[in-house]
Amino acid sequence: MPIESGKKAPEFELQDENGEVRRLSDYLGKPVVLYFYPKDDTPGCTTEACSFRDGYGEYQRNGMVILGISPDSPKSHKKFKEKYALPFTLLADTDHQVCEAYQVWGRKKFMGREYDGVFRTTFVIDKEGMIRKVFENVKPEGHAQEVLSALA
Repeated sequence: MPIESGKKAPEFELQDENGEVRRLSDYLGKPVVLYFYPKDDTPGCTTEACSFRDGYGEYQRNGMVILGISPDSPKSHKKFKEKYALPFTLLADTDHQVCEAYQVWGRKKFMGREYDGVFRTTFVIDKEGMIRKVFENVKPEGHAQEVLSALA
């Protein structure tokens, strides 16, 4: 189970797609949509990322920051971001410590195979760094609009 709303969002320090270190505290004063996804350039993750890209203008109008996190490397993120013209920051959690801190890392099953991975989850974090909304078991199609609707 991911961290629930009403809790302080765990601080983190991760490299972005350019190798620059980003911290959650860098965004204090702005609401943040923090979405965890399994892997760059896979069908569901591409759908989800492009959904956030397509709604990006509306998020900006609402003063919100979008951050995507997966276990992929900064190099992989850079390629993914460029390929799909993603206008927001992607963060590399290569040792999945941030995924674990947000409780979105664990045993998964796919096509009869078990493995450890990211549970697709989105957190809405307010200006003070508190988790205000959690979306679990996210379906990639239309998710960005679902998040915007919940914030309206």
